[in-house]
Amino acid sequence: MARVLVVDDDPDAVRIVTFRLQSKGHRVIGCTSPQEALDAVTLGGRPDVAVLDVVMPGMTGLELLAELRALDGLAGLPAIFLSAQVQPEDVAAGLAVGAAYLTKPFIAAVLLKAIDEVLAPALEAW
Repeated sequence: MARVLVVDDDPDAVRIVTFRLQSKGHRVIGCTSPQEALDAVTLGGRPDVAVLDVVMPGMTGLELLAELRALDGLAGLPAIFLSAQVQPEDVAAGLAVGAAYLTKPFIAAVLLKAIDEVLAPALEAW
C-alpha cells in the first residue's frame, strides 16, 4: 500500500485520517504542522501521496505542497487537500496545482478512492 503524509493542525483530524488509512493497509506519516511534515520528509519519510489541510498556522497547505514538491525527488508528489474551505476559489486553487480537493467532514471511502485515483498515474508508470 501507499506511504501517506497526513498534515493537519487539528490532532484529532490527523488521528481520524490515520486510523482510516491504516485500516486499509496504508502506512501513514502523521504531522500536526507544516514544519513537522517538512522535517519528517527530509529525514527520510518520503511519501507516495500527501493529504493536506489548507488552512494551518505558519504555512498553508498550498505553500506546504510547493515546499514538498521542491524537495529532491518529489516534484510530482500527488496530493489531496482535505479542507473545511469550500469556497469555489479555494477549490480552484487546489485543483490549479494538480491536487484533488475534498471537503470536511469527509467520508473515508471517498478519501481512499481519491488516494487510489491520484496514485494511479504513478503506478501505471512502473
